[in-house]
Amino acid sequence: MSGRKQFDVDAALDRAMRVFWQQGYADASLDLLGTATGLGRGSLYGAFGSKDALFRTCLDRYASIYGAQYERALAAYPDNPARAVEAFFGVALDRIADPAVPGGCLLAQSASQSPTLNADSRTRVRALLDKQRERVRAALSIPELDAKALDDLATYVFAVNQSLAVLSRAGTTGADLHSVVRITCTTVAETLARAKAKSTRGR
Repeated sequence: MSGRKQFDVDAALDRAMRVFWQQGYADASLDLLGTATGLGRGSLYGAFGSKDALFRTCLDRYASIYGAQYERALAAYPDNPARAVEAFFGVALDRIADPAVPGGCLLAQSASQSPTLNADSRTRVRALLDKQRERVRAALSIPELDAKALDDLATYVFAVNQSLAVLSRAGTTGADLHSVVRITCTTVAETLARAKAKSTRGR
């Protein structure tokens, strides 16, 4: 059919996403992106616009794939926030251990390279990170935690999750990453238990 794209857009996006994920925005050259997707520069620009626009589309695709996994994990234990957080970290650890994808996290890597991004891309990265934190915050919300304590705990879990990606890229072993998660989950469970106990005593 005349004018019809002669390539699988989703497959091309997945390949481009992996280039940004593996190389980082600055080092993801158009040549690398073209080789990965099988598209020439003209086709890349025609299909996705600029490199910045392609990058943001890849960020959205990444966030959609893993965001859905995070949401399912957090929603699986509506009455057990500590267990939900454990499942949340399980998604990150499974991704890190998956040999079929690059190491680390595209969002974490992109955040660390913010100075190389334009304003629109920096804003997109920040928004996607904020969305991840808000997912965690919603899962941790219990009546016994006030807003400040809830914000602090959600930020703590979110920060540890991002650190797992950075540490994995630096070669930290899976065993050590699991130790970080285990201690974090214990801290979360103890914090929630203390909040409930304090609320009970105050009645």
